[in-house]
Amino acid sequence: MTLFTLLLVLISERLFKFGEHWQLESRLEVIFRRTRYFSMGYTLLLSVAAMAIIAACLYLLKGILFNVPLLVFWILIGVLCIGAGKVRLHYHAYLKAASRGDSRACDEMVAELTMIHGVPPGCDDREFLRELQNALLWINYRYYLAPLFWFVVGGSFGPVTLVGYAVLRAWQTWLARHHTPHQRLHAGIDAILHVLDWVPVRLVGLAYALLGHGEKALPAWFASLGDRGTSQYQVLTQLAQFSLAREPHSDKVRTPKAAVSMAKKTALVVVVVVALLTIYGALV
Repeated sequence: MTLFTLLLVLISERLFKFGEHWQLESRLEVIFRRTRYFSMGYTLLLSVAAMAIIAACLYLLKGILFNVPLLVFWILIGVLCIGAGKVRLHYHAYLKAASRGDSRACDEMVAELTMIHGVPPGCDDREFLRELQNALLWINYRYYLAPLFWFVVGGSFGPVTLVGYAVLRAWQTWLARHHTPHQRLHAGIDAILHVLDWVPVRLVGLAYALLGHGEKALPAWFASLGDRGTSQYQVLTQLAQFSLAREPHSDKVRTPKAAVSMAKKTALVVVVVVALLTIYGALV
């Protein structure tokens, strides 16, 4: 059921999910707005509570009407948790602004796209575009590839692990947008996601190394296997940049498109791998 649900979710996301209405982040805002206490314990409680609710729903729906309601529930959870939604609109708005030379609109959209990790001050145009590429690669990872990983490894409890990860992702985004770095540090969200992202980042990084120009990417990937201190963002984007070395880094439209194109190829590879594992019985 994992593969069937995954395909339906990705098709629905591409055809119909153009805003934030069908995104878990918008559903959780009512809880996030009321939060005044920040700690790692509270962050974990948010995720565990959401996972418990989803697990209870799976238990209650199992066996009803030939599991049709259960399948619909799987698809609903996938649609809510997989896909960039509003962030994808920011990307398209950036491309339109860059095409017509509107630097102010470009800067506004770049600020939205790079909100989590930011852009280093004082960088030149080439470095700026590389950071934009990195942000787009990370967005693709955070909203597509990492959720796919947790959906698949969860097996028959795929919606449970997926929602747990999506809640943490939403909480990190909310903290970055509405609270101070000090409050975000106390919430412990970056440390938790650093641990959870370790394995999927290496798997995605391997895909980038193999799909791109991997002469330098593959040695860097092997080195990352023993690296526990570097942020997962830096690990992933460094591997991706090795693979993007021969792509344009000076055009405001072609540069981000090159990153998004490679990210889409990687997502396709992930779906194909899941299909093959399902066919050979390794996944349910």
